[in-house]
Amino acid sequence: MSHVLVVTRSYTGRVPPDHSFLLQRVQPAMVGLVDGSLATLAPIFAVALATHKPHYAFVAGLASALAAGVSMAYSEGLSDTGELTGRGHPVMRGTITGVGTFLGGVLHTLPFLIPHYHAALIAALVVVGFEMLGLAWIRWRFFGANYIVSLAWVCFAAIVIVSISAALGSAA
Repeated sequence: MSHVLVVTRSYTGRVPPDHSFLLQRVQPAMVGLVDGSLATLAPIFAVALATHKPHYAFVAGLASALAAGVSMAYSEGLSDTGELTGRGHPVMRGTITGVGTFLGGVLHTLPFLIPHYHAALIAALVVVGFEMLGLAWIRWRFFGANYIVSLAWVCFAAIVIVSISAALGSAA
């Protein structure tokens, strides 16, 4: 008779989450939130900086969030059936990923409803900052990742994307 030794990561003060919950709910949500929070930065900030018109940035952001949400929902839903990987039903995973992507993209789009360009831009950057804090918290809370390291990685990605989109938007 063989014995299986299960080694779990130490979650200081936290109850280790159920692995199927992580695979089927949290991971698809995290993928969506990260993609929505990061990928939609480029079109929003490029349009905002190119036009100095918050309404145009809002339209670009809303369109990007919707398109990214649908795209990510299909990508996750079609990636596997969940039978071999244990990742759950593809429609559920796709829905969670798509909604997460939309939310991640629309949150920093909403400040562009403010009609004043500079106020909208500053508010959007503040929202992006809170999104980065939230993403790092999710990684810490559910995956036991180091909060500061997670925050550094997501902020680094956001800075790279905003810098590229700012350069493109300013050059237009």
